[in-house]
Amino acid sequence: MPCTAKKTTKLLIEGGNDYVITVKGNQPRLLGQLKTIAETQKHCERFVDIEKTRGRITCRIVKVFTAPKDIVLDWEGVQSLIQLERIGIRSGKKYLQTNYYISSLLTSAAKFACRIRQHWEIENRLHWVKDVVFGEDAALFNNYNAATNWSIIRNIAINLARLGGYDSLTKAERFLAHDIDKMFLLLE
Repeated sequence: MPCTAKKTTKLLIEGGNDYVITVKGNQPRLLGQLKTIAETQKHCERFVDIEKTRGRITCRIVKVFTAPKDIVLDWEGVQSLIQLERIGIRSGKKYLQTNYYISSLLTSAAKFACRIRQHWEIENRLHWVKDVVFGEDAALFNNYNAATNWSIIRNIAINLARLGGYDSLTKAERFLAHDIDKMFLLLE
């Protein structure tokens, strides 16, 4: 039985859990509904956060909407619709990015902003590192076990480097790549 997002939300709710799910282009009907709601309805709550870090200025605007009944029928437990706009300047260039989410939670826009931000920290600290630094997506394996084993090895390397005090895996790779003694010190 294939796993679909709608079945997953049903299982989450039946298990007593909640969710916040990013809605992307692979759910065109739902994404269209969210865009229409954000354009035509008044939000229940709004939260604005402005951050200046590493030469970037980012303004995040989180708007929360109540889920209409037609979405509730398709997605188990959905109660909130969230629009997140990121507006800023990166490398001297302006950008605007809008993302949409559904959630089984009824909470404040500030709490949704925090939860979404925490997800991106995981995405940036793990998935981005595995793909960009370690080239995981570019690795071609014909065998499922080989791909799984290499993924485990990458996770071990990431965890050892982080335990060794390296926040940047690129720096860890640079400092450790040609020094086997330093690599073994991470195992202690």
